Amino acid sequence: MLSTIADYTRLTKDMGKSLTQVAQQPDVSRDTAYYLANIGKVKSIDDFLKDYRLYSYAMKAYGLSDMTYAKAFMRKVLTEGIATKDTFANKLTDTRYRDFAAAFNFAALGANATQATQATTGTATQYATQTLEQSAGDQNEGLRLALYFTRKASSITSAYQILADKALTQVVQTTFGWSPTVSSGDIDAQAKMITNKLNLADLQDPTKVTKFVQRFAAMWDATQAQDNAANGTSTNPALILIGGASTSVSLDTDMLSKLQSIRIGR
Repeated sequence: MLSTIADYTRLTKDMGKSLTQVAQQPDVSRDTAYYLANIGKVKSIDDFLKDYRLYSYAMKAYGLSDMTYAKAFMRKVLTEGIATKDTFANKLTDTRYRDFAAAFNFAALGANATQATQATTGTATQYATQTLEQSAGDQNEGLRLALYFTRKASSITSAYQILADKALTQVVQTTFGWSPTVSSGDIDAQAKMITNKLNLADLQDPTKVTKFVQRFAAMWDATQAQDNAANGTSTNPALILIGGASTSVSLDTDMLSKLQSIRIGR
């Protein structure tokens, strides 16, 4: 059994249960309790940025932990909001900033921004989701990518959105067996490659998204096994994590070739 597929199926079979288990972990529960008890007291952008515990929690919830230090940048994101296409957040290709500005919409709601559902329980749910994906990635990067793509799929309306997100790009490249060096090519040509193989409208269908991600997981595990074989090892470490024993795997090159040639969503 391929480990990424097995773990992905286990976690997504009942995502609500998986997120609840994460939320109940002592450190997550403690941080979330503090956040929910105090976020409503924040009445301004200055208040928000000054409370590092609240601010860093929110940044992690929206996948922006690596930008927590950039307070001037985030102040601009929050100050301008998302009301028009010309605002700072809306001009950025990375949609995480728009999501953050939408959740903490001080520009439109002022002192009431932190009373909105997106800023309270919505952010707590986002935090649990990010923690789940991060924990998954600590054991299996392919699993983190699979979960991330599943979460983002319904928001994808163009190939350029995929190309603007390194994780989404990696999923698509892996699924179709494309080398990462493709990313150095013309951006329009890359977009055309994607739309030739993937019907973006199908990303609105959860069943088709699951099918696509399962194919990614199969390609990911096959590629990892191939790399292990090239390095003189025949054991997939990720399989040991879930199987509790040394499990030998061999790469079916015919299967790999078939997976690479599949045209999704047509």
